[in-house]
Amino acid sequence: MVRATGPAQTARSSLTEAPRHFRSSRNAAGLLPIMTSSSTVPGYEADIPRHDIKPATLALVLQGVAFAATFAAWLLLTHIFLLEPNFLALALFQGAIAMLLSGIFRMAVWWRFIQLIFPLAVFWTHGLSIPSWVYLSGFMLTVGLFWTTFRTQVPFYPSHEGVWRQVAQYLPRDRKIRMIDIGSGLGDLLLYLADRRPDSCFVGAEIAPLPWLVSRVHAYLRKSNARFYLRNYGKMDFAGFDVVFAYLSPAAMPAVWEKARREMLPGSILMSYEFEVAGNRPTAILQQEQGTPPIYVWHF
Repeated sequence: MVRATGPAQTARSSLTEAPRHFRSSRNAAGLLPIMTSSSTVPGYEADIPRHDIKPATLALVLQGVAFAATFAAWLLLTHIFLLEPNFLALALFQGAIAMLLSGIFRMAVWWRFIQLIFPLAVFWTHGLSIPSWVYLSGFMLTVGLFWTTFRTQVPFYPSHEGVWRQVAQYLPRDRKIRMIDIGSGLGDLLLYLADRRPDSCFVGAEIAPLPWLVSRVHAYLRKSNARFYLRNYGKMDFAGFDVVFAYLSPAAMPAVWEKARREMLPGSILMSYEFEVAGNRPTAILQQEQGTPPIYVWHF
């Protein structure tokens, strides 16, 4: 389903034609529903930090405060009440305090669960005889997969084939295009599109080493014309692309919008899966069916 949210789009080129297989629903006046610029994607309202501290840094600070409170409770139990503390209960106590503080500071819901689970995970692994190389391997895997998530606030989360089909249906069919996926992950979207549009150029920019390596290997094995670069999209010029696709996070979208507004040329398209840009009404909204996350589209 494509919902036009700007002025009438019928005078535009085939770029804005609604794919026929998408369902649409009209109101009594025969108009497609409009999502206003002040609306937000359900479930993400609280995910936008309201402070300048990076979430990972804030989480560490709050966990430290929770540890200090737990240590004070341990001293109270052992020296004042002369009780033998239950360390599992202390770990749960620390996690609960960290989770409560994370809620007070309006951290994303998933950060709150991490804060709760972290002390319990430390307690559990401490009692296991796990070789040190296992911890090192886990650390290296985490670094390779998430890399600068703590700084960019963009977690690794791949899209799915339903999204790829919607993007493929919406792309211009009357000419070759140059498209970039910023935060391309494992490269599945671009590999899918490159198989169906061998005449066009598809570029992926990814800063996490492991997903980038996987995408490069897949492209090589499939002899795909998609190209993947271990690079920060912020240092790339959007002017060289007809279509920019993003599946990032609410925290990243304001900067993406400003970069797109400065660099993208007339006639180019910005697409964002799930996350809109507050205060900037999209040209169209692609949605396969009600209740599924939409793709927001802006024409420049």
